[in-house]
Amino acid sequence: MAGGAGYIGSHTCKALARAGHLPVVYDNLHTGHAWAVKWGPLVRGDINDPVALGAAIREHRPEAVINFAALAYVGESMVEPIRYYRANVAGMITLIEVMRKHDVGSLVFSSSCATYGVPDRLPVVEGMLQQPINTYGRTKLMGEQILRDACAAHGLGAMALRYFNAGGADPEGELGEEHDPETHIIPLVLQAAQGLRPDISVFGTDYDTPDGTCVRDYVHVTDLAAAHVAALTRCKPGSFQACNLGAGQGASIGELIARARALTGREIRTVDAPRRAGDPPILVADVALARKALDWAPVHSSIDDIVRTAWTWMTVSRSGAMQARSR
Repeated sequence: MAGGAGYIGSHTCKALARAGHLPVVYDNLHTGHAWAVKWGPLVRGDINDPVALGAAIREHRPEAVINFAALAYVGESMVEPIRYYRANVAGMITLIEVMRKHDVGSLVFSSSCATYGVPDRLPVVEGMLQQPINTYGRTKLMGEQILRDACAAHGLGAMALRYFNAGGADPEGELGEEHDPETHIIPLVLQAAQGLRPDISVFGTDYDTPDGTCVRDYVHVTDLAAAHVAALTRCKPGSFQACNLGAGQGASIGELIARARALTGREIRTVDAPRRAGDPPILVADVALARKALDWAPVHSSIDDIVRTAWTWMTVSRSGAMQARSR
């Protein structure tokens, strides 16, 4: 599992182990965490290092690969585009070449709703035009196209899972979201609730939405992990398929903050800020294809479940996990 020490990758490792698989994590630990690798071996290496990657595959002989390895900060991608193309696009090419050399024929790809850009209708369905508006989204779209061509030319079987807004933490408290810097809205809101930051900026309060703030589709990380497990057995030789992964319903930034206030019992100060360029008013996924193709449905993805598990991780489980690691 390339990039399996990260947020979604580590949760997927736990789900894979529960399903009877042994997840082997291959990660350079640039943004991932060694402590999050608990259900199988960790091989430290870079996805753009074919020698190290080949050695890992020869040693562990995987039946399939899940590729989470990527740089994923949208703003940073616009400032350092070549770095993003090297990691996300060249990395995919290296991975496929090494997989072919060692006869590994199935790949599940961590893609993104960022490939759609600003959709012209809602909910977002897989067949819509993909016009990403940032470098990160373009690298993910290129990764998908590389997979399509490799499936057609070389018989690879691949699935691309296009996430919407991932959130939450392992309900059993073993894993959670740990980014530095943190850019995701849910942990930022909860950091404000903890008093770790003075306020949370709300970018745009005059959209054509019920409360004027952007609406987004939030999906629990545990649901995302379950989808990856399901996708592993549905990669058909010579076939590429992409599926949206979301809750299938939206929540506004205002609603998210209100639920966070209610669930934490804390005041969360907000500051109105100008709209950000390229932010669509509403992004909601149509997940009918994932339900059919993966026999998957989001079961933990209510806003309350997402906020509650994230808050428990940040205030209770995380400190316990840190103490355990220090012993």
